[in-house]
Amino acid sequence: MHTFNGKEYPCCASLTMGVIGGKWKTVILFHLMNKTLRYNELRKEMPTVTERTLSLQLKKLEEDGIIKRKVYTSKPPLKVEYSLTELGETLIPLLKAIANWGDYVVANHSQQEQAPKHEAHS
Repeated sequence: MHTFNGKEYPCCASLTMGVIGGKWKTVILFHLMNKTLRYNELRKEMPTVTERTLSLQLKKLEEDGIIKRKVYTSKPPLKVEYSLTELGETLIPLLKAIANWGDYVVANHSQQEQAPKHEAHS
């Protein structure tokens, strides 16, 4: 068993997927890989995610120590920025590998989306 942030995982792969898995976490991390972004900038990068889902996923990533949230309150309007933590930066090679695999699949296997053709038997 592996334990991280009070949660137990049956193996190291399940721990990794527990932290970055799901539909949106990896996408968020991909966009934060090379730059700090404000909440609205992230929303523009991910137009199909709901505000509630984005907020929840950001909160979970922050709780796991993968991203940091910096709030600027010196002058209105309130400004909030998100960036990778030192721990989050250790995910960059994994995020690049995931993105490269996606590019590979699109370039080399996108024809597999079509239903297989069956030959008629005479």
